[in-house]
Amino acid sequence: MTTAVACVALLGLLVIGLGFNVSIARGKAQNTGGQPNRPDDPLFKAVRAHGNAVEYAPMLAILMFVLGSQGPAGWLLWVMVAATLSRYLHAVGMLMSGTLEKPQPLRVIGAMGTYLTGVVLSVALLI
Repeated sequence: MTTAVACVALLGLLVIGLGFNVSIARGKAQNTGGQPNRPDDPLFKAVRAHGNAVEYAPMLAILMFVLGSQGPAGWLLWVMVAATLSRYLHAVGMLMSGTLEKPQPLRVIGAMGTYLTGVVLSVALLI
């Protein structure tokens, strides 16, 4: 279960780190509440990157933890690693993007990786 636990921990660190990044961005923008609506605003990007991670990381973590407790096949451990990497790529892509109005390659790869690995983990739990 070591790989699964490591991936769950890394997803937790991602969510916490992105939340901390929102706090830093709020301080820089001197905005203690609310969210700007401009897709190129650093605070907007920080809030959306954190929000998106919070939307997907918990379910991925649950799937990984349950599958990890069942002694999964080696290929499934690689799917867990890929899912974790996908979430990191997505977050980096959002934060590096000039604007969230346009696709950014890391963001797209991370999103597609999240969908694919999430489906594989979900189906693996059923069989």
